[in-house]
Amino acid sequence: MYPELSLYIAGRFIDAQGRRTQAVHDPAMLQPLGLLPWAEAEDVEAAVQAAHAAFAGWRRVSPLERSDLLRRVAALARERAPEIGRAMTLDNGKPLADAVAEVLNAAEHVEWHAEEGRRVYGRVVPARQPGVRQLVVREPVGVCAAFSPWNFPFGQAMKKAAAAIAAGCPIVLKGPEESPSALVAMARLFHDAGLPPGVFNLLWGVPADISRQLIESPLVRVVSFTGSVPVGRQLAALAGQHMKRMTMELGGHAPVLVFDDADVDAAVALLARLKTRNAGQVCVSPTRFHVQSGVHDRFAAAFADALGAVKVGHGLEDGVQMGPLIHERRFQAVQALVDDARARGAELLAGDGHIGAKGHFHAPTLLANVPADARVMHEEPFGPVAALSRFDTVEEALQQANALPFGLASYVFTRSLQTATRVGDGLEAGMVNINHSGMAHPELPFGGVKDSGFGSEGGTESFDSFLSTKLITQI
Repeated sequence: MYPELSLYIAGRFIDAQGRRTQAVHDPAMLQPLGLLPWAEAEDVEAAVQAAHAAFAGWRRVSPLERSDLLRRVAALARERAPEIGRAMTLDNGKPLADAVAEVLNAAEHVEWHAEEGRRVYGRVVPARQPGVRQLVVREPVGVCAAFSPWNFPFGQAMKKAAAAIAAGCPIVLKGPEESPSALVAMARLFHDAGLPPGVFNLLWGVPADISRQLIESPLVRVVSFTGSVPVGRQLAALAGQHMKRMTMELGGHAPVLVFDDADVDAAVALLARLKTRNAGQVCVSPTRFHVQSGVHDRFAAAFADALGAVKVGHGLEDGVQMGPLIHERRFQAVQALVDDARARGAELLAGDGHIGAKGHFHAPTLLANVPADARVMHEEPFGPVAALSRFDTVEEALQQANALPFGLASYVFTRSLQTATRVGDGLEAGMVNINHSGMAHPELPFGGVKDSGFGSEGGTESFDSFLSTKLITQI
């Protein structure tokens, strides 16, 4: 029921036979699912060489032809979404409905990039003297080394691959070893759609070794990374040494501002879904809840009830809304933040601790009156934990929200247009959601500021990393 895992290099699927491997486990049942083959240094080099060789031809393929191929990929993704989603639930833990929705959302991104890739236009600039022609053209940069995370294995990787391929750039993708099935399925989509060998390559193995070899290769010209801030800093420093273009979508610690005039019931319903989505293992997950004093107690009680009502279990079970954390290390990291906050005086209003006899299930947890020096107020929990504190004025709310070096997503709940405008302008975040959440659409930019990274994983801006600007002047 679980697919065979492989590398994908130069149009060939390479299985685990005769190779170093890693066991893949179900985080809900803790059962082994399969063996993942690791790439050695020669495999990494082969992938880079294949991508470099493919670049000469792929950059010359017409945007219309590239668009047609990507549309075939999107159609295949929709057709195979149930089987891709089921395998993703097994090795990632998220509920089946969420896994299938991730595949379908990624198909939208592929279609959008397929169309926008046909519109990477240049321009003619009027000259200062007669007989001079001035052209500005946009050209693909070259081979992209991409690194995608385990929390949205299909969606995050497909955003990178679709943008790069639509722009004319081959890609070497280092996938997440924890949740690999979706990316092997993705390679199969490109393969079956007729993508030329070498334009897409997939590797697994020792992350530090593969990332260093890829970034140091003179044939790699673009680096795209989604993951934690510490790892992002390391890769950005390495890429900077070699003058590589970079897109970094790093961690967040998203603030939530709930004002006295907010629709509390609507805010609670939305935030409970967002907080427990993918067991809180989401870079834009709401984590720091700053609530104005007038509605603090009402919000706290309603939010505790909403978190307590979330159905937690194996993602293949009917009605399950939240699955397990990805592995034991993640569970221990989340629990350590809860224990630290309680030791410093925080009040436990909901959840805390392990659920069930097996699996990495952590109860949706709400902490109130969390002191400012608690670790959870400074470190992204990346789990189903919410930290609640009070504020009185708009200035105080903005000061609390902007206090950290992170700036990815943020959330605001108010009925006041004046407050919404003031806070929307004042929040130091790449994405501000007011009274709703709407960041995952392909036509919208997706990225952060400060330590949360730079560049975009969506929208027209996502092409910028893969295209260079050339000026041609001619008499």
